[in-house]
Amino acid sequence: MMKIDVKSSKCRVEMDYFLRGSVLKGTVESGCTETRTYFEVESDAPPEKVALLIRNAKQGCYAERMIQVAVPLKSEIKLNGEPLHLGDISD
Repeated sequence: MMKIDVKSSKCRVEMDYFLRGSVLKGTVESGCTETRTYFEVESDAPPEKVALLIRNAKQGCYAERMIQVAVPLKSEIKLNGEPLHLGDISD
């Protein structure tokens, strides 16, 4: 563990997302065009040590990595206990 004294920290995440198409027509589609993070840290530690701490935190963040790099998504869907296949959306 890094031994850096942090008095307080805040992180805010913003996303630009869209939802388009029609639920009734089966054309609904959603997505995200950009995600931004804002960090505020209060610490008496040298800036280079705080920068290293934040860099390590960001590199170890599963959520940030999933946004940066597409990963396979596998879905298993059941209806009344039996598999329900949705074609290319879940198989």
